[in-house]
Amino acid sequence: MYIIKVKGKAKIPDYIQLRDENFVLIAYFRADRPLKKLEKYDLEGKENELQEVINGLPFGKLQKLDI
Repeated sequence: MYIIKVKGKAKIPDYIQLRDENFVLIAYFRADRPLKKLEKYDLEGKENELQEVINGLPFGKLQKLDI
C-alpha cells in the first residue's frame, strides 16, 4: 500500500490518499481527521502509527506505507 499527502489550497484542507500495489486509489480522507473503518485496509489498531506517518509526510511525495 502507498500513501501520499496532497496540499489543499485556500479553504480546501490537506488530504491523504491511500493506493494499492497497482496505484489504484483505495481511500481518500482529510489529513486532520482520522480514517474511519481502518480494518477495511488492514490498519486496525495502528491509528497512532498512521497519524505519525501522516504528520511526517512531505506534500506530493508518494511513498510505501509500512506500518
